[in-house]
Amino acid sequence: MAMESRLACLLSAVVLALSLAAGAVQGAEPDQPKPGVTATPFGNMPDGDEVMLFTLDNGRGLRAKVMEHGANLVSLETPDREGKTADIVLGFDTLESYLRRNPFFGVTVGRYANRIANARFMLDSVEYRVTANTGRNHIHGGATKSFDKVLWHGEAFQNETEAGVRFAHRSLDGEEGFPGNLDCTVTYALTSDNGLKIDYTATTDKSTVINLSNHSYFNLAGAGNGDVLAHELTLNAPWYTPAGEGLIPTGEIRSVAGTALDFTEPHTIGARIAELTDTRGYDHNYVLNGSHGSAVLAARVYEPKSGRVMEVYTTEPGVQLYTANGLRDVQGKGHKTYNRYGGFCLKTQHFPDSPNKLHFPSTVLRPGQEYRSTTRFKFTAR
Repeated sequence: MAMESRLACLLSAVVLALSLAAGAVQGAEPDQPKPGVTATPFGNMPDGDEVMLFTLDNGRGLRAKVMEHGANLVSLETPDREGKTADIVLGFDTLESYLRRNPFFGVTVGRYANRIANARFMLDSVEYRVTANTGRNHIHGGATKSFDKVLWHGEAFQNETEAGVRFAHRSLDGEEGFPGNLDCTVTYALTSDNGLKIDYTATTDKSTVINLSNHSYFNLAGAGNGDVLAHELTLNAPWYTPAGEGLIPTGEIRSVAGTALDFTEPHTIGARIAELTDTRGYDHNYVLNGSHGSAVLAARVYEPKSGRVMEVYTTEPGVQLYTANGLRDVQGKGHKTYNRYGGFCLKTQHFPDSPNKLHFPSTVLRPGQEYRSTTRFKFTAR
């Protein structure tokens, strides 16, 4: 990234700090918390470009770190029932670790989150072949230019109720096989009511498909503090999309009733996980109960030892529950080791393979339209 952009990031953080100080001088109440943002270098890409790390603080006990590489949620500190904070997302301490081996910790996934069967789809009578990077299928945007591997440009912002960063990236026509120049933004904001809001927008100059999501692994007991099997989960999802070979949806939409997938009433994640012999854990797309396009409560998770509660609201029609089935001896933050079931993902999304399942909610974006998606995480303790 050009030196001017680097200086602009640092200057933005300085301006925010000065504005907070000015507010105090002008008579802001000293006991009234104020959101804030700071920016620091986190390392360099292989080509030498500097990667900035932004620290967000809502002034009420919620703190997050996000970085430009992969528009990535690096850490998220939330208080427990006693007011003690812990980082609840899995990740690494250094940029080098993210570049070397990252099972999608915290990243923005795209252009297309999840799977596309046979790494191809038809759009307006044209067949597009995208990168096959999971067997013969496509997953999470591809190999080298997928959104989790590129350098986004971040700009900090702050007001009376939010502290955030807006990341921008242009994905060029033909990258990983997808059509159209796609201009994307991902905005992280901590809110005064102890929420983390993620807003996605995109426009294109050629008809394309798009499905963006965040791939954070959560452990409400604290990242690296054991498994998540005792977490109590509720999903506002009466249905799911069954999958066949390669976890490609069959096209059916089935009820979860009477299956190990039913979280319409609270159950611990581990209560029935042994029944899922094919996937060795949860890796399923759920169909949410609500109006697509308006924010609905998708999930509620409770961790009994800490008392932390996380609620997930989204405008997306689906959510993928994944229980870190593939983690093995991953050395994470603070020299802690992450293993199977050490975290869970709730990836809000359109359904896998929607470009090839025309009865699924459409993922097509055309010139003149704007893609918009919002997911919000709210944190409390009891």
